Parts: sequence; C-alpha cells; structure tokens
Amino acid sequence: MRLTIFGATGGTGTQLVGQALEEGHDVTAVVRDPARLDVPAHERLRVVTADVTDAASVAPAVEGADAVLSVLGHRDRGPTTICRDAARAVIEAMGKAGVRRLVVCSAAGAFADGGDGLFTRYVVKPLILGPLLKNAFEDMRACEREVRDSALEWTLVRPPRLLDKEATGRYRTATDVNLRGGRTISRADLAACMLGVVGDDGSVRHHVSVAY
Repeated sequence: MRLTIFGATGGTGTQLVGQALEEGHDVTAVVRDPARLDVPAHERLRVVTADVTDAASVAPAVEGADAVLSVLGHRDRGPTTICRDAARAVIEAMGKAGVRRLVVCSAAGAFADGGDGLFTRYVVKPLILGPLLKNAFEDMRACEREVRDSALEWTLVRPPRLLDKEATGRYRTATDVNLRGGRTISRADLAACMLGVVGDDGSVRHHVSVAY
C-alpha cells in the first residue's frame, strides 16, 4: 500500500514508518524538519516537508495515497490546537485528492466510558489526568470531532500511556469502548496496531482502544 504518515519524526511515528517499510509499503513521511527523521533512507520512503495545519501544503503528501495515518501530538502542557488544525487540513486535502482511508491516533485518557473501572472512570480520568493534561486532551477531543464529522473512512485509535519499549505483539483491543485495566502500551505495539487497522474494514467509522 501507499501510506502517508503525519507525525513521522515522533517516537510513535518513527516506529510507524519503520514497520511500514518492513512490511513492504511505500511510505510518504510528512515532517517539518527532515533532519529530525530518525529513519534510514529507503527506496520506498519519500520525505515531504509541509505545514500540517495548511491543506494546500499537505496536498502533495496525500495525493495518490491508499491510506493516511496521523500520530501527531503535543509535547508540552500549554494551550494547543495542533491536532484539531492538522485534522481539519488533512481531511480537506484528502477530500480534494479523493483519498478515503484515515487512521488517527487519539488518547484513551481523554475519554471515560463504561469500559473503565469505577476508580478510573470517576477519579483517575476526571480528577487526575484531566487537569494534568487539560490542554492536550481538549485538543484531542476537538481533533476527534473533526474526524468523526468528516465523510472519510476513518478509524480513531486510542492508546493509554506510551512506553519506549520493544514490540511484544501481545496487546488487547476493543471497539467503541475503553479497555479495563489498560494502562500502558509500547509505541512499537501501537504502531503495529495502527498498521493492522488500516486494512480492517470492520474498524471503519469506529474508535479502537488498544493496551496491554
């Protein structure tokens, strides 16, 4: 497949690009600074520099793609709209290019539902994680609204806290509900899950929770 990956220079993005190449996909990595891309040059890797919040800027990166994956995020705790603005721009560019499949990494901590244990649902998420990661979570929820309101064939993937560890291949998933006791997952396993979701028609227009 021809995959376009946003957030390619981050920890999860690096895993996603590397694993996609290993699986034989043609990859377009969208970056702000090519020097930060920690992936060796490859004959099936194309690097595109773009402003991810500008549809015209990202248009060349999504043209001809079979699927687009986004693992954009925000590193500090200040106010941000990067995920929402990028989602809006990417969705617009995909619509004009006729590209339908979109997989976006969200965050399990930003959402509480019946899949969570009572302590997590009523204490950890609203009283601990919510205030601590208020700005990032608000941006992620706004991003999800942009994606859900689109006419694309989207899937939202919601991981918990990310670890910089090797892939295990032993993770759980759930559709449209949080995973009870799912507190962590490695970036490598998250990347593997997202690549698996791309070709899963059953995940279209759903969110998929993933965790150990």
